Amino acid sequence: MRAHVLPLRTLVLTAALAAATSAHAFSDDEARRAILDLRKQVQQQNEQNQRARLQLADQLQALQQEITQLREQLELVSRQQPSTQPGQAGANNPPGASAADPREQAAYDGAIDQFRKAQYKDAAESLAAFIALYPTSQLAPSAKFYLGSSRYAAKDYKGAIEQLNQLVQESPDDARAPDALLVIAGSQIELNNRAGAKASLERIVRDYPNTPAAETAKNRLQLLQ
Repeated sequence: MRAHVLPLRTLVLTAALAAATSAHAFSDDEARRAILDLRKQVQQQNEQNQRARLQLADQLQALQQEITQLREQLELVSRQQPSTQPGQAGANNPPGASAADPREQAAYDGAIDQFRKAQYKDAAESLAAFIALYPTSQLAPSAKFYLGSSRYAAKDYKGAIEQLNQLVQESPDDARAPDALLVIAGSQIELNNRAGAKASLERIVRDYPNTPAAETAKNRLQLLQ
């Protein structure tokens, strides 16, 4: 009886050992497959990241080109120069507008002269002082336009947007309103607010369709697509 028990125990132990060995081999195979799968996933993720970086680089380059082109256009818009001497009727004053008070006209002309000389910070201070002193002047809308343009040129983009939005809200029919929106759009792009810039440009096309600013806005919108 004992002779039969010993072989049976041996068979059981042998079977158990074989099972353990098979299980260990199975675990190793699973581990290797898991490592291979992980490596594959990492490689795929790295490739996706590389494609994303290249795409982002392309987008940044395109955005920089848009900003450069828009900045050039805005420089032309914001630096529209009077062809006459201060105090004379012409591009210096908005159509049909002039100051009855010589001191008022002189203050406006002095600020515009600073703008003409690219003294943008000084021009902004002078124009802000003019608006505060003569808030109901016929020259106030024009002063607000040049104040916003001065702030844009001085890279105070938030200040430019605030000032020019005020002009558009208060004087939507002013001849400089579409140009003001164009400068607003440029400031928004400088601040990486593409959605806001697109909305400003679309407003120009919608509300001021027959203006040079509308043609410029259409070109800028194509770049922002």
